[in-house]
Amino acid sequence: MISSDLWQANQDLSIACLEHPFVQGIAQGTLPRSCFVFYVGQDAFFLRAFARAYSLAAAKAPDWEGFNLFHHLANGVLEELQLHQHYAKAWEIDLQTIQPGVATRRYTEFLLTTAWTRDIGAIAAAMTPCMRLYAFLGQKLAQPEIPNHQYTDWIKTYSSDEFEQLTQQLENLTNRYVINESPAHSIYRYALFCEQEFFQAAWTHQ
Repeated sequence: MISSDLWQANQDLSIACLEHPFVQGIAQGTLPRSCFVFYVGQDAFFLRAFARAYSLAAAKAPDWEGFNLFHHLANGVLEELQLHQHYAKAWEIDLQTIQPGVATRRYTEFLLTTAWTRDIGAIAAAMTPCMRLYAFLGQKLAQPEIPNHQYTDWIKTYSSDEFEQLTQQLENLTNRYVINESPAHSIYRYALFCEQEFFQAAWTHQ
């Protein structure tokens, strides 16, 4: 399966994300509050772009099943944003005034440019890494059991069966629509690189 091949080919980046001090800070509950506050705002901005990319993918889907699945996945993003709203309320973050940082802007522009200008396979290849990486991180951080600290809800969300199901649905769409594997590999790897830079930006507040 192309989605599995793409994930396995980029294990260096996924492991680098897992070992990043930002992610390890979430794992241990020791991540400075300021880093997480910055991340929540930037990720909310990113997720809004992600939802738009899903909508554009739905419009380009050549079959009704794909159209429905992309819309279903977009609804999943809206539910994910509820977690950010929870943190925003608890930690007094105004999500309406967030300005995207350099890494956030780079990632969202890449996603939306791909969604507007490329075919359905390219869009799926650009979006799948985010979902699979977060499922991977959540499941790793939940082992051997979900810890009890200030970032427990984050780990619960991304280690959940529901999130894994959404990830697999997107991977199935990637398997269905990617025709040319060469550009898909490049797109997939760049998206994972953007994820790594996103965590670094949150760690350094940039």
